[in-house]
Amino acid sequence: MALMAKNRFQDTAGPTQRQLRIAELIRRTLSEALMRGDVHDPDLGRMSITIGEVRVTPDLSIATVFALPLGGKDGDLAIKALARNKGELRRILGKALKIKHTPDLRFMVDETFDQMDKTNRLLSQERVQRDLRAKDDEDGSEDT
Repeated sequence: MALMAKNRFQDTAGPTQRQLRIAELIRRTLSEALMRGDVHDPDLGRMSITIGEVRVTPDLSIATVFALPLGGKDGDLAIKALARNKGELRRILGKALKIKHTPDLRFMVDETFDQMDKTNRLLSQERVQRDLRAKDDEDGSEDT
């Protein structure tokens, strides 16, 4: 029991299973609600928004939602539209979540795809490819 209490308050510990479960439920619920058009906002109705990830604080009071419109354009407009409809989205979540308090929602642009593109461009550079081939050659010669 003492070990469990110690890990619970460490800043370096990763998210708990409960945090991960709630975050995934929030992500799925928001994605489905936006896809079905449950939110009555014409701006959101015109956009196809992807909810890439949700991170929940340890006390489950705040959920940070990483979202991006299809195509990656107008991310700021999508975030503003989601923030404007935070109350309605929380109400939808409140019905789906089986917890006492629905977390406050914070919306951020999901930059995962931009980071992935940047990494792919970096890995495709001739200098990096040359280094990777040299590393493979070194590893191959050690095996024999």
